[in-house]
Amino acid sequence: MVRRHELSDAEWAVLSRLLPSSGTAGRPRSDDRLVLNGIVWKLRTGSAWRDVPERYGSWQTLYTRFRRWALDGTFSRMLRAVQAEKDAAGDIDWLVSVDSTIVRAHQHAAGGKRARQDEAGDHALGRSRGGLSTKVHLACDGRGRPLGFVLSGGNANDCTRLEKVMDSISVPRVGSGRPRSRPDHVVADKGYSSRKIRAYLRRRGIPHTIPERADQILGRLNRSTRGGRPPGFDRCIYRRRNVVERCFNRLKQWRGLATRYDKTRESYQAAVTIASIMLWI
Repeated sequence: MVRRHELSDAEWAVLSRLLPSSGTAGRPRSDDRLVLNGIVWKLRTGSAWRDVPERYGSWQTLYTRFRRWALDGTFSRMLRAVQAEKDAAGDIDWLVSVDSTIVRAHQHAAGGKRARQDEAGDHALGRSRGGLSTKVHLACDGRGRPLGFVLSGGNANDCTRLEKVMDSISVPRVGSGRPRSRPDHVVADKGYSSRKIRAYLRRRGIPHTIPERADQILGRLNRSTRGGRPPGFDRCIYRRRNVVERCFNRLKQWRGLATRYDKTRESYQAAVTIASIMLWI
């Protein structure tokens, strides 16, 4: 019987193919499905590692496995593999929506050490009006599934992270060829309306639908009696931007994501990656 917050048989059938092998030397490691169930239970409920039920084994084992797979990129490779399979089946809508969401950081998220070489010096925490927080900058496909994301402090401006978000999109080909990183179209709100962003998207040959801010419209009108040439704006395409809002809503159903408890960037990024994988499968 599958308990609440545990992997279904269909989900395990997909994930089991993507996990790294345990090797042959040394003591056999704990059952992967049991460990993944414990990790998923912890992230879905937002509980502390020490409060994970004993049926999943030692909480130290769960945490150690989670940290190891977070630092060696296992979760990121799993996400890319799932995306590659969907792309090969023609199941990715490449009309991409970009936006960000603020995540309030719990007091336990503060104080992460920065001495380790395998961790970033910046743990993506910043002071915003809501206090200590993290911002998740995300690009999703036309069906509301995450293609790529980056983290920053909650005080970061959205437009300063768009290029990094676009760089985070890298869907491998099942056969030969370079990973796909260029959307068919990009949709974003007024927070991404800037000359630099529009020039960047034009350089990459990416059509975009981004409304202008009121001050930009006024400035354009003041520069010419005819008002200059307004950028193309398709309202029908822009209405599809709400898929990114629905994506954030689904991610934040995981209580361990809706509030950040992790001290390090790597741990919180791994948590978002795991939730993203579950949205794809």
